Amino acid sequence: FELADPEQTMAVARGEFIYMIGRTGSGKSSLLKTLYGDLYLKEGEGNVAGFDLKQLTWQKIPLLRRNLGIVFQDFRLLPKKSVFENVAFALEVINKSPKIIKRTVPEVLDLVGLTGKAQRKPHELSGGEQQRVAIARAFANRPLVLLADEPVSMLDVSIRLGILNLLADLRDKEGLAIL
Repeated sequence: FELADPEQTMAVARGEFIYMIGRTGSGKSSLLKTLYGDLYLKEGEGNVAGFDLKQLTWQKIPLLRRNLGIVFQDFRLLPKKSVFENVAFALEVINKSPKIIKRTVPEVLDLVGLTGKAQRKPHELSGGEQQRVAIARAFANRPLVLLADEPVSMLDVSIRLGILNLLADLRDKEGLAIL
């Protein structure tokens, strides 16, 4: 994707892993929300996965998001659904067939190290496991770009490195662009 205004330009290519660092309130989450269409781009130019953010209408937002994986700060897991159902939900909303869902969910759960936990509910998991479910859900549709809003901020220091290594592995194995 690419963002530009007269003074600043930012481009992220396939296979890049970009960290944004800044104080609370500096706009990191707002930038991510703009990239996935939750906030409108008011100034400058922006393009994400072939979508012009200045021309993005509410009807096109679901089409944009089919090309993105989004990992939220607070995981946003569905508490009454199992791990399998939480990941499957991301595929159901883009109309993937039950056959594809049945094959894909175990694959991505294995990729994030959650084999054998498919039937557990979120409250039965540690914070690190919940974050890995959120990453699996974001990655299930094999997006072009993964947007992760403080993906390790709510985790113990010992778990943070594992999550960052997992994201780096996804970048390396899948050529995923991560911000």
